[in-house]
Formats: sequence, structure tokens, C-alpha cells
Amino acid sequence: QEYLDFRKERSRMLLSRRNQLLLEFSFWNEPRPRQGPEPRPRQGPNIYELRTYKLKPGTMIEWGNNWARAIKYRQENQEAVGGFFSQIGELYVVHHLWAYRDLQSREETRNAAWRKRGWDENVYYTVPLIRTMESRIMIPLKISPLQ
Repeated sequence: QEYLDFRKERSRMLLSRRNQLLLEFSFWNEPRPRQGPEPRPRQGPNIYELRTYKLKPGTMIEWGNNWARAIKYRQENQEAVGGFFSQIGELYVVHHLWAYRDLQSREETRNAAWRKRGWDENVYYTVPLIRTMESRIMIPLKISPLQ
């Protein structure tokens, strides 16, 4: 009964909700906790950028092939956390999750990618595949393993 009461109360607060089932790109790093005793990628505290790309239908394979080559340009600072694509829900949606120390390191890291030979080529081939894109900056809770 307590759970049913909670659901009823929660439904009064929601305006909308949508779900996605995502799969991870095979060429991307598997997301790993960034805190703990053993060596981890760039331990926190971090901020995260979730970049969401809505692609033109029929372009997911081309997107994945380009990013399989391009990810090497963004792994030097271990900022690449995860890359996912939608399987159920709105289709042809891609999410890239990046970790940075702060907004300044985000800017520096992104600018450094443009100085690497080959990064511009990846952008050239993938931008025409995008219908819309969005960037969100997220700060993990203290209990998150992705500090």
C-alpha cells in the first residue's frame, strides 16, 4: 500500500516521462567507476557532459564506423566514459558521456581534439548525419561511483 500511495503521489508531480533502452557501442570504453583503491580512469571529482545526437534514419552504421576511428582522438585524458545508441524508444539517438575536471578542462580538451590531425575529418563526415544535438552538464551525487 505504501508503494501504491507513493506512485499516486509521484504521478501528480510528473508532466511527462519517456524511456529508452540503450546499447553500448562496442568500440567505446565500458563505463567504470572513477573512485576506489585500484587504478581508475581520471579519478574525480568530475563533471560530466552528456551529448545527445538525434541522427537521420538509416545513418547509425555510418555514425558508428566514423566514431570507431575517431574515439582515439578523445581518449588521451580518459574523458571518454561511454557511448550508447537507442534500441527501444526514440530510434537513431546516440548519447556520448564525457568526464572533465571542470568546464575549463572541458574547453581545453575539446580544443585540443581540433589540433589533432584526423579529428576534423571525423566531424566533417558525421555532422551531416545529425538532425539535432544537445549538451547537458551534470554533477554526480556524492554517492555516485562516477565521481
